[in-house]
Amino acid sequence: MVVGGPARTRPTRTPEGASARLGGRYRRLWSASAASNLADGVLKVGLPLVAVTHTRSPTLVAGVAVTFSLPWLLFALPAGALVDRLDRRRVMLVANTLRAALVGALAVAVAFDVGSIWLLHVVAFAVGVAETLYDTAAQSILPQLVPRDLLPRANGRLHAVELAANQFVGPPLAGVLVGGGVAVALAGPAGLWAVAVAALLFVGGRFRVARAGPATSVRADIGEGLRFLWRHRLLRTLAVMVGVSNFTTNGVVAVLVLHAVGPGSAMGFTEAAYGLLLTSLAAGMVVGLLLAPRLERLLGRATALGVSMLACAALVAAPALTTDPFVLGAIFLGGGVLVAAWGVITVSLRQRVTPDRLLGRVNSAYRLLARGSLPLGALAGGLLAELFGLRAVFMIMGVLALALLAGMPWVTDAAIDAAERDAT
Repeated sequence: MVVGGPARTRPTRTPEGASARLGGRYRRLWSASAASNLADGVLKVGLPLVAVTHTRSPTLVAGVAVTFSLPWLLFALPAGALVDRLDRRRVMLVANTLRAALVGALAVAVAFDVGSIWLLHVVAFAVGVAETLYDTAAQSILPQLVPRDLLPRANGRLHAVELAANQFVGPPLAGVLVGGGVAVALAGPAGLWAVAVAALLFVGGRFRVARAGPATSVRADIGEGLRFLWRHRLLRTLAVMVGVSNFTTNGVVAVLVLHAVGPGSAMGFTEAAYGLLLTSLAAGMVVGLLLAPRLERLLGRATALGVSMLACAALVAAPALTTDPFVLGAIFLGGGVLVAAWGVITVSLRQRVTPDRLLGRVNSAYRLLARGSLPLGALAGGLLAELFGLRAVFMIMGVLALALLAGMPWVTDAAIDAAERDAT
């Protein structure tokens, strides 16, 4: 059982009016997530701006993004073990406090012209480590806040505000803050993380999972989480599928701009049109995150997941099949809806079928596959484009995404129901 949280039992169905109420603690977690992800969106613009004030080296400037994302490969698994050992809300509080302090200190250094590109790399890496802790704890704490039959609704709303803040609001806000100087653009995220800390302080309760048996090492805890994921055929299949899916989509995104914009490009888009194409994908994802519970009820979970895989294949192959901006926009919009629905359904399922004491470790292992495949996909997209051309990238990635349907015989409604019964 969870200290200060609901027991590990499947809740009874609540009346529709009651099910619409996710509770005040959830709303405060939602507010903290909105502020945190808005800070992330601003920082994505702020870090490169700081980098170019110190160096014009493309390698060093691009290296900031690498340094920022590297902790997901190095610390995702230890972060999951820590989240299962400690109070999850306190982990989130410490992580956001650390991010606010680090970026605030960097803003002061920039303001007094005492920073350097190497200081920027150190701060980016430390902020990335804090992000692994925060994100893993945030995904693991949710079943302790809301009943399990409301997880699709709770996850959909939480992920929708995360995406909207990170993709739609954060970058334009960064552009406004930059008008006051780079130091102001960095002070903005620091202030937003402070707001997130304030919201989390009002999420009452204790969220440390009770541990039984003899003391264990962090390494042993990580191994236990990995074994659980590997031995759970349904979760293992979904983890592999999302890793390959992210590999294909990032491989396409990495080279899409070359296919779409510039002299001699196949699409002949302007920069503004290309931006609108990507915006249609992000907008579809926001809609999908909100509609996921309805799609789940309408189609059933297994069918919804299968359709989402088809949509992913269509999404990555579409640039090879058409250059019509309206057709592509429609495919990107619809694909975004269904791909986002996949995320809500699978995250909610993982939260239901994983024991609370293992949830942080299983989430971190799952996200290691999901996020670790992103740079690999980008690298593969670039290499394939060099060897075979841009159209070949889209076709190869489309076929690879379509091949994921081979995993669907293990992702059935019967298998999902059985996994939930076993968890109960």
